[in-house]
This record gives sequence, structure tokens and C-alpha cells, in this order.
Amino acid sequence: MFNIVSEETYQDGQIIIEEGSSGDWVYLILSGEVEISKTVGGKKFVSEWLHPGEVFGELAFLGGITRTATARAVGETTIGVIDRAFLDWEFNKLHSDFRSILVAVVHRFRKMIERAREFSSRREIRVLDTLSLSYKHRESFVNAYTGNLSTGGLFIRTENPLKQDDEFFLKLQLPGLSDPMRIKCEVAWARKKAEQTDDSPAGMGVTFLEMTKKDHQILVQYLKRPLDDSTTRPIVSEAN
Repeated sequence: MFNIVSEETYQDGQIIIEEGSSGDWVYLILSGEVEISKTVGGKKFVSEWLHPGEVFGELAFLGGITRTATARAVGETTIGVIDRAFLDWEFNKLHSDFRSILVAVVHRFRKMIERAREFSSRREIRVLDTLSLSYKHRESFVNAYTGNLSTGGLFIRTENPLKQDDEFFLKLQLPGLSDPMRIKCEVAWARKKAEQTDDSPAGMGVTFLEMTKKDHQILVQYLKRPLDDSTTRPIVSEAN
């Protein structure tokens, strides 16, 4: 069924591919089992166990993305590495529109996985405090406010939210820091003025995509401070 170019054998517990790593080889299980897991909040969660005849690693090949999960051998496991030339040849025979659809599905699935992981691990500290901020919309900067800041993201109150999935950068300046934190963000959801209610104002929920480990630790420490300490309120601004 598949063209196998090589076989690899792993002992019980050995990692075959690791979440977040690069690589786009696709594998077929020849014998043994493979455990698929993700790390959520520092803990491992197993999503499924694969058996002989099943394939894994296909998302990285189709979408050109990093590995979305960790694959680990259960018992002695032999896998076959599927011929990349064969896969490329078969993939390129598809109509370009259909290839684009497949890639789009993979990227949407990856975002869904990351958001599910964020919500599953949301034991994070959250501060309900009004903070000034600005971000770039088209060719101008917009002043707005957030009343909801956490280590995973924030809510921007605005009657003109960006579109869902839009990505941009924030500069977050915290007291005591000589340089602001630069955080890559994505619009997780948006609520327009026509959709707002008394309890749900217009605005957008923003997810932090990329932040250095040091900046994350600094943000956690800030959020642990007493809420009545008005001197610790940060100013957020957009950076190109």
C-alpha cells in the first residue's frame, strides 16, 4: 500500500517524534504500538494509541508545520518511513485548489489544537483591571482598554475589532523593566458593536502566540501582585 524506504525499531518508551520539533517524514506502524500525546500545563495527556497499519506524522507533511504531538513507542515498535518522493509525487498530482484546501485544513486544525490546549490548561492567573493600550489598525493607531489580562492573552475593548485569526505584535511595558516585552498575538474571536450586550461589550479576545520564557515569568509575577497596586499597571502598544 505504501512505498517504505527504511525501517526503524524503537524500544518501549523511546520518542519517535517530539511535539514542536521540525520534520515532515510520514510513518507507518509495522509492529508494536505508538502513543500520541500532548503537553498541557506541564502535564502529559495521551490522545490515542496507534496500532500496526496506522499512519502518523501526516500533518507536518501536508501543512509544512512543526510536529503537533509527541509519538512514543509502546513496547518494541517497528515503523516504516514512507518514501517522500512517492508522497510528493502523489500530492502534486492533486489539483492546486485541492492542495490549498488540504493545507488550509491542517493549519486550522493546528490552531484548534492550540486553543483547546489553552482552554484545558486555563488555571492561569487572570487580572480584571483596566489597562490602557493601543494597536495598529490599517494605517493608524487605535486607543483602547483591556479589563482582562492573563498569561495566555487579554481582552481589548473596542468597537472596531480586528478580524479573527489576524496576527500582530504588542509591546507590553511593565514597571521596573527597561525594555518592553514584545509579544506575538492572534485574534481568537471578535465581537462587533452590533453584537454587544451590557455584559459582553464590543471588542476582541487576543491570544499570546509567542513570548520568551523570561517574559512569561515576569508576566506571571506581575499578575500575582495585589490588584490595588496602581503603580504596577502596564501600558500596551503595537509594534511593527
